[in-house]
Amino acid sequence: MSTLFISDLHLEADRPDIADQFLRFLETEALHADALYILGDLFESWVGDDDPNEHYAWIKQAIQKLTRKDIPVFFMHGNRDFMIGEQFANETGVTILPDPHIAEIHGDKVLLSHGDAYCTDDVEYQGIRKMTRDPAWQAMMRGKSLEERLAFAAQARAASQARGQTISEDITDVNKDAISKALSDAGVEIMLHGHTHRPAVHEITVDGHPAQRIVLGDWYEQGSVVRWDAEGPVLSSMER
Repeated sequence: MSTLFISDLHLEADRPDIADQFLRFLETEALHADALYILGDLFESWVGDDDPNEHYAWIKQAIQKLTRKDIPVFFMHGNRDFMIGEQFANETGVTILPDPHIAEIHGDKVLLSHGDAYCTDDVEYQGIRKMTRDPAWQAMMRGKSLEERLAFAAQARAASQARGQTISEDITDVNKDAISKALSDAGVEIMLHGHTHRPAVHEITVDGHPAQRIVLGDWYEQGSVVRWDAEGPVLSSMER
């Protein structure tokens, strides 16, 4: 069997086609997996586990059905859903992982990450990331009303979309030196991440040794997935 990796679904009520594909994935291929890893940005936005959004409730139930069948599901925060907490974990049965995290997959050690921490050339974004990952900032946000948090999320999303139209793609991609340092510090030769929406397998050199960086794509037009079995990882897309 394979261990499955996905990221950047950006689920929201306005894109039911993505949710439908995710449901089919959970009800078919994921049912026969060794485990499922979701490496961030499962949702387009997440303002707190107390959000009664019916679309999100339906997604949580679908994930819970999988974990109740003893398929381990691991979740890592992305830049859109970093407010997911223990209530979500309890309701779905997922295990929340730190970012980064070293996992052993079919005998290979791999460094897992959402990926945004390595976009170090984007100084402005890194400042925002540092602020929003601060437990004190998150506690402050959770203290606000649901309406205030939803308004903030909408404003932040609009600002991010506007900024994305003006900033260079090179700046928003990962920094090669940051990747090399992360792999060297972790003592592993394979990294798997998402965030950039640029699916590819990069053969690189770290500390004089061959290494590999696997990048998951988003689910806007098709489902990007890495299937990892005893033969190694394979990056592919599932047509909608």
